[in-house]
Amino acid sequence: MENKSTITTDKSYHETMVAIYELMDKGEQNLTEAEIENLATMAQAAEKYEDEVLKLKPPKQPQSLPEIIELFMFENKLSQAKLADKLGIGKPKLSQILNGKRQPDVPFLKAMYNELHIDPKFILEHV
Repeated sequence: MENKSTITTDKSYHETMVAIYELMDKGEQNLTEAEIENLATMAQAAEKYEDEVLKLKPPKQPQSLPEIIELFMFENKLSQAKLADKLGIGKPKLSQILNGKRQPDVPFLKAMYNELHIDPKFILEHV
């Protein structure tokens, strides 16, 4: 691996990440001062490489009711049919809301809050 404070290739990035995970697996309380300094240096280099080369960005936050519902479905491994059952609505209604062909009604919005535990502020701001 090249200088731990500079990463210039995907290969060295991968090697650095492996080294970081190996140190993290030891547990912070089991690291020497030198290992802690090395970990901090490698983490800064990896972050810089991610920002400048890989251009990793935090995941996009949902900006609409359909987006937050789709995120919920993804995180909970639910199909539209299973989600419709969970919300107590018909599958066509859910599909129409997700596709923007129908506005959500009050019972649907209540179900989003009660069943999916979506933040009510988010719901109100995106209706």
